[in-house]
Amino acid sequence: MSNISIETINKEVYKFIKKNSPIELDISNVYYSKNINELIKSDITYNSINFFSRVNDIRYINKFFTSINEKLNENGIFVGCMETFQARKQRKKMINKIPFFRSIYFFSEFICLRVFPKVWGLKKIYFFVTRGRNRVLSKAEVLGRLISCGFEIIEFENFDGLLYFIVKKVKEPVKPIVKPSYGPLYKMPRIGKNGKIIGVYKFRTMHPYAEFLHDYILKKHGYSESGKPANDFRLTPWGKFFRRYWIDELPQLLNVLKGELKLVGVRPISQRYFNDIPFEIQQLRIKHKPGCIPPYVAYNVASSVESVLKAEKEYLIAKEKNPYFTDIICFIKAIWNILVLRKRSA
Repeated sequence: MSNISIETINKEVYKFIKKNSPIELDISNVYYSKNINELIKSDITYNSINFFSRVNDIRYINKFFTSINEKLNENGIFVGCMETFQARKQRKKMINKIPFFRSIYFFSEFICLRVFPKVWGLKKIYFFVTRGRNRVLSKAEVLGRLISCGFEIIEFENFDGLLYFIVKKVKEPVKPIVKPSYGPLYKMPRIGKNGKIIGVYKFRTMHPYAEFLHDYILKKHGYSESGKPANDFRLTPWGKFFRRYWIDELPQLLNVLKGELKLVGVRPISQRYFNDIPFEIQQLRIKHKPGCIPPYVAYNVASSVESVLKAEKEYLIAKEKNPYFTDIICFIKAIWNILVLRKRSA
């Protein structure tokens, strides 16, 4: 075992760790290594494990994070690093100078090194050829994996093309670890009629493991004016376009066919968001099925939290008096606002 020293890593990285780590760097019970096998085979537990090989080169990432968890004492600290896709693009400066070729190259790299490892059948070929090295990963996926393996995020920051993270062990790893969906279509747990949890279909707009970061994002940044988590780095580059034009919500028509949603109604929301809204609106909400087209679109108001809740309350009260007429009027208004007034999602 050895202590981390300023000579082994970038001075700025050292300062970052020293500033944000709850554990002093000069104590004896700190493990620093670039050798995975050496770490996993060790019978000793540590207060801190500092591992500075890229996570991108690890074959079984969750298994590795779980092993780290098991080697840490209670509230132990794990410091590691990864290379994000954007940093990878910046590192390859020569390719970036070739206008047309760079687009083809990075798209091909994204498909081969990011999509293939997640597609059944293809991933076997990928891991046989690469042994899992040099994988393209997103910041959201790695941080989400850490949380799913029993860690709490303390801080992270970019240095020289690598994202360094400091996390704390807050619980033992749960086995088997809950696995997220990787496909373009997935189900989200949402509050339905009478408070029943339903699975609402959507096209993927976030990176894998993004669901594990939901509470962290809200704790760190809260909600934006649109009522969605602020500074949400979990969103994919194409996700913003999908959300703006409600393309991601088209699969909700499957929920309509199953009888879980209506065409018009308050939007299906998560348990966390449901807990944050006023009790009066909670009680009104669970009396009715959620819908695909929300009231704020029909009433053509801003998508801020206050405006959305006000529109929902107005709609639900009107629906209590005239259920069918209210839905018909809201549907007509919503279609007009979308097609003619060009109403868009936040």
